[in-house]
Amino acid sequence: MSSVTYSDGDLATYAAQITAQKAALDSMEAGYAESLDTIWMLLASLLVFFMHAGFSLLEAGSVRRKNTQNILAKNLCVVVVGFMCWWFVGYSFAFGVAEDNNKFIGHNNFAAGGFWAAPETFRFWLFQGAFCATGATIVSGAMAERTELKGFAIFVVFMTSWIYPVVVYWVWSGAGILNYTDDEGNVGAANGPSLIDFAGSGVVHLVGGIGAIAGAIIVGPRKDRWAAHLVDSFDGHSIPFCVLGTFCLWFGWYGFNPGSTGSMHDKETAYTAGIVAVNTTLAPCVAGLVVFAIRAFLLPPKCLDVGGFCNGILAGLVSITAGCAVVEPWEAIVIGLIGGLCYCGASFGLTLVKVDDVVDAFPVHGVCGFWGVLSCGLFGDPENDMGGNGLFYGGDQLRVQLLGLVMIIAWTLAWSVAIFFPLKALGLLRLSDEFQDKGADVMEHSPAKAYSHAP
Repeated sequence: MSSVTYSDGDLATYAAQITAQKAALDSMEAGYAESLDTIWMLLASLLVFFMHAGFSLLEAGSVRRKNTQNILAKNLCVVVVGFMCWWFVGYSFAFGVAEDNNKFIGHNNFAAGGFWAAPETFRFWLFQGAFCATGATIVSGAMAERTELKGFAIFVVFMTSWIYPVVVYWVWSGAGILNYTDDEGNVGAANGPSLIDFAGSGVVHLVGGIGAIAGAIIVGPRKDRWAAHLVDSFDGHSIPFCVLGTFCLWFGWYGFNPGSTGSMHDKETAYTAGIVAVNTTLAPCVAGLVVFAIRAFLLPPKCLDVGGFCNGILAGLVSITAGCAVVEPWEAIVIGLIGGLCYCGASFGLTLVKVDDVVDAFPVHGVCGFWGVLSCGLFGDPENDMGGNGLFYGGDQLRVQLLGLVMIIAWTLAWSVAIFFPLKALGLLRLSDEFQDKGADVMEHSPAKAYSHAP
């Protein structure tokens, strides 16, 4: 049997070929990973963007027929104005971390500058931009039927350019006061571990909810809203729209929550997206049932309330958005259940104090957003290696969650009040009584009716 001999030159050639093939495989793997991440993030972005269709249907169904076009105009305004503001300064304040960064606000990448140096930023910009517009949409529903479009548009500019982006920087930029890496390489917040808000119970929904309650109080209730003999005349004109809108929102939430993984090229991230999707399903189920049962058996008039059922589902979704990646399914059910109770209490409370929140935006997004952030300080077992650090398991997360809640509420409330009061004083916020009596559609829209009665 003859032996094969190789010269040193042959071995060097083969080694070079193997090295080149490995480099080619590594490059191919990186390319596939980047492609998978882009596909995943674009899909999630489109789902989140589709939520605006859900908001439009829900809010249109919740107002009276004579104001349908007006509320839809506000929903369109939020998206187009919001994305332009997000492109110009919003993203920069939220994620524009520079070498000389601070813990308060970003100051890099204005008007998408520098994106070509890291092309993956484009998909991230789109995903986060859809989130940004959501916060302002929440406010539109609370102030429906008596708010001027121009005044609301001004608020949208401030919300998407300043109020929301600063909160995002604190929590999600990796350099903000509630989530940063110190000089020794330790990740945490000013008073402990990093704030847990995986997909935005606080960053998105609490910000929107606080803006909503500030706007609803400052603009005042709709004309004759609390007149005893006219209470029923303020019911929304289309329950089918509300139900369809709720399903659209729930569908979009599967981009909102699982999409917040930010990538999808390894099995660990895939597993995270899976548990997030399960929790995003269970929490709204139990919250919706809780609200439906309470309205049917405990709260007058003790009837089946489909609109309440819809808001209960949304309350559960908002409640689980912060902790969806760090809690087990049974914990998601408990969080959803408590979220349903929180919604019922807050909704009933607004009625008692006569605050006119047309779509219950504050109970759904504000109160349940608060609860969602707070729940991460209570639930989540550190031993599960899911990122939980709850008090019920000996964790020390609660203090950070409380600090985050105080900061988000104080910041959003202060700026919302500072914007709405001058708008009201200048006559740019509230529609006149004539507008409210006749309906904004007839007074300032063309065509004058949202629906044609012609055969």
